[in-house]
Amino acid sequence: MDNLTQQPNEEQKDLLLDVDTEQQYEYASQGQRFLNWLIDNLFVNYAVGYATGFGIGFLLGQLAPDFLLKVVNEQETGDKSFVFFSFVYLVGFINYMLYYTLSEKLFKGYTLGKLITGTRALRQDGKELTVKNSLLRSLTRCVPFEAFSGFSTLTWHDSWTDTMVIKSR
Repeated sequence: MDNLTQQPNEEQKDLLLDVDTEQQYEYASQGQRFLNWLIDNLFVNYAVGYATGFGIGFLLGQLAPDFLLKVVNEQETGDKSFVFFSFVYLVGFINYMLYYTLSEKLFKGYTLGKLITGTRALRQDGKELTVKNSLLRSLTRCVPFEAFSGFSTLTWHDSWTDTMVIKSR
């Protein structure tokens, strides 16, 4: 039997798969990446933040009304405490981490911004993100000045986690 009619062995199949996955993906443009960031951050800061604030306010009203009154009085008098700012920052951080981690994992690499711009996050090997990939991407986004890495093809949260954002349509 000559080499042209033989079926490829496992090593050859892996090599063919690697070549195939490298050729079929096109990286998202910087404009698409910027729109992803803008849409997702507006959504997290306003929609998710508002819903979380409403939920926390409701729970505090039920479980700790005195504490809630103290916070409201501080807001009215302009006497904002370090504890209040720390709490708000912590809630925002948790919202941010949960939104990106859960969206990118549960929706197979999509967030609201990626869905609108037609892009998707994948691992460098072309497979779907794992929970670990999604969580590490979210944590890496919190590194100071990480947003400025968006001026290159692969941002820090891509290159440090072996992931990429590609055009999906």
